[in-house]
Amino acid sequence: MTFTLSDDLAVALVLAAEADLVALDRYRAQDLDVQLKPDRSQVTDADTRVEQIIREHLAAARPDDSILGEEFGTEGSSNRQWIIDPIDGTSNFVRGVPIWGALISLVIDGVPEVGVVSAPALGRRWWAATGHGAWLQQEGGEPRRLQVSGITEFADATLSYNSIKHWDQYGRLDQLIALSREVGRARAFGDLWSYMLLAEGAIDIAGEFDVKPWDIAALVPIVREAGGRVTDVDGTDALDTLSVIATNGLLHDGVLERLRPS
Repeated sequence: MTFTLSDDLAVALVLAAEADLVALDRYRAQDLDVQLKPDRSQVTDADTRVEQIIREHLAAARPDDSILGEEFGTEGSSNRQWIIDPIDGTSNFVRGVPIWGALISLVIDGVPEVGVVSAPALGRRWWAATGHGAWLQQEGGEPRRLQVSGITEFADATLSYNSIKHWDQYGRLDQLIALSREVGRARAFGDLWSYMLLAEGAIDIAGEFDVKPWDIAALVPIVREAGGRVTDVDGTDALDTLSVIATNGLLHDGVLERLRPS
């Protein structure tokens, strides 16, 4: 059976709604079960339950597609792969910081074509599919189409850099500090929030290291359809190189140049 991207986007939006219900029910729960994974990152019973529900839904709605999820790995070998982060920002979720949400994407032949980011504690959901624009719906409001900023000068730009520790570990801290001195403002909004603010046109540059495909794939169509650009720190489109740089497009080449190793 052949599906359009509109069909796939509709599925992803249903998945996001289901994820929100489960995650919100466990958010700030006194009996939330929190464990440490081998890489020392946290996982909760909400993470695993959300991913299980998404996998069950996809098994019925898209049985021929493959799935890559943060908690349960890869299933299937189709060129159509759903990439899932059930709760991006688990540490925030555990601490009661509202910047967290489900990242749901469909990658076809290695290219992210559909992306949904749903942050129910913020009352926001963003989505995009190739050729269909990028959209934001705030709780109680109508969807509005997104457009990145038109900022062209670094002195006017806002940068979100996430974890300083990771920039240091990957040998780009000096470049980050130099860039932070050149831009108008530098902040660490963190996780999904940085990239969605960029797609909304509220900031102009976002980047981080130590990321996996499930941290990135859903962001790409949203930023791209809003007019921005997403690559790794070396300018490639790969999802598995442990870095991501997103900009309004106008600043992208300059950002990559400034972040090159000394």
